[in-house]
Amino acid sequence: MMFRKDATMKLSLGPVQYYWHRDTLFEFYQSIAEAPLDIVYLGEVVCSRRHELRHSDWLDIARMLQAAGKQVVLSTMVLLESTSDVADMHRIVREADFLIEAGDMGAVHNLAGLRPFVAGPQLNLFNPDALHWMHGLGATRWVAPLELRDTDLAVLQASRPAGLETEVFAYGRMPLAFSARCFTARHYNLPKDDCGFRCLEHADGLLLQTREKEPFLVINGIQTQSAKVHNLIADLPQLRALGVDIVRLSPQARHMREVIAAFDQARRAELPDTNALAAMRPFMPAEPCNGYWHGRPGLDLVAPAPATCA
Repeated sequence: MMFRKDATMKLSLGPVQYYWHRDTLFEFYQSIAEAPLDIVYLGEVVCSRRHELRHSDWLDIARMLQAAGKQVVLSTMVLLESTSDVADMHRIVREADFLIEAGDMGAVHNLAGLRPFVAGPQLNLFNPDALHWMHGLGATRWVAPLELRDTDLAVLQASRPAGLETEVFAYGRMPLAFSARCFTARHYNLPKDDCGFRCLEHADGLLLQTREKEPFLVINGIQTQSAKVHNLIADLPQLRALGVDIVRLSPQARHMREVIAAFDQARRAELPDTNALAAMRPFMPAEPCNGYWHGRPGLDLVAPAPATCA
């Protein structure tokens, strides 16, 4: 694999997956305004019961980040369960000042043929026909599914339509599934509609372990995540060689600035740093993994192939 030096990938920050207090969110995005990021995704994407920020608050943050030179994208929820959820989605897609990330096909339907949009990772675009179809509806960027391996992305990259950017989820606990049931409420033996907003107590989700005390999954309301942290920093040379335009980092409660700095340094380096992953471990909430990218079980950690400088 050749290590190309002719292009610098963009860095994006995905939407916050967890339920954080209002002041925490504002402080977080104030710090993000100064971080070396190109794109920031905003909005509640997991649970409509999370109301620490109103729609107008998200827009205030969006304008602040836009003034700081970031491209701001408003993300819609992945699982719509009520008429109020649909109404919220309609309100987001009508925001003409910002690009929209479609989290489900309902959002795609409301954007198709009207304005450009980002096709989110949960739309499951796994083959060239699906990619061309989505581009024809108006997608100017797509986020690869988390389970997509390197060789499959190479096939899609070889046939992707001109003008369509490719973004890859490169850091964070992986959102594996969404359900109508709230797992956090169930953990506390509470009904979903009277959950007491217990997600606020778990800034990086609630870890589940096996009977042998091995990390198994993280529950985050209606969302199930990987227990380990997906990390492709050591695989950035391969991502660049495949022509990936953007790598996405998913927010975590602590050390996010250090994570961003590590990826920024790695994407700008003339040669890959073989110690980059080890240097990041103190800033990660759990052990790293990258198995899906290498066609292995997602929790595996696979060393990348040696890269040579072109």
